[in-house]
Amino acid sequence: MGAEIPGIVRLKCSVQNYDWGKLGDESSVARLYAKNSGEEVDGAEPYAELWIGTHDSGPSYVVAAAEATGGVRDDGGVEGKDTYDRKKGDVVSLKDWIERNPSVVGDKVLQKWGPTLPFLLKVLSVEKALSIQAHPDKDLAQILHKLQPEVYKDGNHKPEMALALTEFEALCGFVGLEELKNIVRSVPEMTEVVGNSCGVQVLNTSEDDGEKKMKEVLQSLFTDLMSASKTVISAIIPKLISRLNKKGQAMKLTDKEELVLRLEKQYPGDIGVIAAFLFNYVKLQPGEALYLAANEPHAYVQGECVECMATSDNVVRAGLTPKKRDVQTLCSMLTYKQSFPEILPGVAANPYTVKYSPPFDEFEVECYNLPEEASIVIPAVGGPCVYLVVAGEGTMHAASCKEVIGEGDVLFAPANTEITLETHSGSIVCRAGVNSRALEESN
Repeated sequence: MGAEIPGIVRLKCSVQNYDWGKLGDESSVARLYAKNSGEEVDGAEPYAELWIGTHDSGPSYVVAAAEATGGVRDDGGVEGKDTYDRKKGDVVSLKDWIERNPSVVGDKVLQKWGPTLPFLLKVLSVEKALSIQAHPDKDLAQILHKLQPEVYKDGNHKPEMALALTEFEALCGFVGLEELKNIVRSVPEMTEVVGNSCGVQVLNTSEDDGEKKMKEVLQSLFTDLMSASKTVISAIIPKLISRLNKKGQAMKLTDKEELVLRLEKQYPGDIGVIAAFLFNYVKLQPGEALYLAANEPHAYVQGECVECMATSDNVVRAGLTPKKRDVQTLCSMLTYKQSFPEILPGVAANPYTVKYSPPFDEFEVECYNLPEEASIVIPAVGGPCVYLVVAGEGTMHAASCKEVIGEGDVLFAPANTEITLETHSGSIVCRAGVNSRALEESN
């Protein structure tokens, strides 16, 4: 690595206080951020997302690096062109540090993505639903960034994966044709918004008509629904809620109907309340993951998760939000696939390791669940990695570097760095890195 670049560096991370986050100590994000930053938690403030990476909207910072033989000054700083004083708490952004030390990402990553992290790791604490949204592919992201740089802040795509820490609820992708027909029959308010002819078109569609026809019919219905005037929606939603409340007094509502009632309390008068019927309702159990490609609609509903994605913050919204909506762009960009999303259980690499490897080059996630008095060696890989300590405490070793780690600690390991994790009381650590398939293919 060279004396000027330590084998492990400790990171201080950024937090996002979006209004859908969990309040104060109820939020895992708040707890982890407080441990990571040393700042106190505001019990009245929502803590929504902890960001770990190089994106300008939520940068991470390199704090005084781990002790490294031959590369550490007497005052605790690290020798070389980037020097820090541990006692003073000096920091530099991870983005700047990587740009000054590009070898830390490895030759393969440097060649494909440049001196940066191609992935962004987050922790989410969701109290109320996020917006109905999708993330653009690279071509569309570049167009949107050029046209509206204040809204779409980068030109990158944003495939992502959510790994549940608790039971985690989400809306993801459109329901299949038969369920769509059942919605048209059983939710009269839907037809009242889009018109009888649109409803009849759905009911008269069959799989024999082909995938293209099915997508056209779904796109027509969804676009008409999301484009409805506020006057129409404000008249229809009270009818829907009244009908469901009366139905609930006579019989048990479906999970989707109960969800719609919850969403209406969070976002009264919002078109997304009705649109929720059109999406698959997914409930992840801890340890299960859901991945989302570009141009696929989704909305996280409740729970806590680790989320990993390509380095981007591009979101096109159209419902369940007070933020700027871009209905026309969202409705035109979606794939309109109709299928239940694939749930990733993860692959056990050894008794302590589960790996989640989505079909995206930019990232993968490994989780290490170590019991008391256990250790594990994590082999060196050709790309950079970040480690988040979700729970517990222990030590992390890399060559001549050693760090004591605990809940909320985040550490960066350069490419080609072998890591040893040891724990006395047990710990849970998540690692995000470039997808190993992409690194292997580049060979």
